[in-house]
Amino acid sequence: MSDHASPASIRAFVVTVETDHVDLASDRLWQLGVRAVEERSPADGGAGIELWTSVGQDDDAIARAAARLEPDWAWRVVDVPTTFSETWRAHVEPSRLADDLVIVPEWIKIDVGADVTRVVIEPGGAFGLGDHPTSQLSASALRSELRHRVDRGDTPISVLDVGCGTGVLSIVAALSGATSVRAIDIAAEAVAATAANAALNDVADRIEVDDVLVHQIGGTYDVVVANILAPVVIASAADLTRLIGADGTLIISGILADAHEHVVAALAPLEVVETTTQEGWAAVVLRRADRHGMPAPPNGLSRS
Repeated sequence: MSDHASPASIRAFVVTVETDHVDLASDRLWQLGVRAVEERSPADGGAGIELWTSVGQDDDAIARAAARLEPDWAWRVVDVPTTFSETWRAHVEPSRLADDLVIVPEWIKIDVGADVTRVVIEPGGAFGLGDHPTSQLSASALRSELRHRVDRGDTPISVLDVGCGTGVLSIVAALSGATSVRAIDIAAEAVAATAANAALNDVADRIEVDDVLVHQIGGTYDVVVANILAPVVIASAADLTRLIGADGTLIISGILADAHEHVVAALAPLEVVETTTQEGWAAVVLRRADRHGMPAPPNGLSRS
């Protein structure tokens, strides 16, 4: 076991709305970049529905989230003890994303074998160990894209990781040929976890991480990866499209395999070149239609 010390509690952000405002309020929370929204009936039997989520541990992140709510939506912060949630650590195992790529929890010591890239992750209070299908799909697509660019002699290669969580994809990018990685997340614990994990994997000099919002970022990147949920992709579509260069690639995941056409449509004029699926989730690779003077395949490629 590591000497990791978790906080005694996690700060849940709870929004209470009338029943007919649930969809609108949930969508507003998704647009903030949250990872999950749970609907609950008030414990005191009061009217309305409570939407439970997390926007970060620090007061600034909570204040930013509250400022995006409607004036008549009540909100509060609830400290949720982490005592029971920490027991999962005893049952976690390394996650093999590919034959030559393994995600290893920091507290597990294991020999992954020769010629295998080892990504060490300590999640802390942030989200994910890279074992979710969307993380695996994103990592595979990202690694493939970067290897293609390295093989054809591209340099430098820049990557933007939108919604970096614990930094799995940023680290995979840095270990797969990216010369610079920008990682962003609205949650302060995610920013801290990504920075710490970059150091654990000796790539801190190539990863810049902060809580800047995607619409505040300028310039363009060779590859943009966004493993975030569909409503957030749609809300950020104009910026995601703007941020990839003329020869750039966008990789999105966090979307359902059988219901993501509306997400792809929001990203026009980018066109699908490949779709991969796993356990009901999808990752989609998109590029500009005129990349290298050749149009993208009209229907894209698809594989499971």
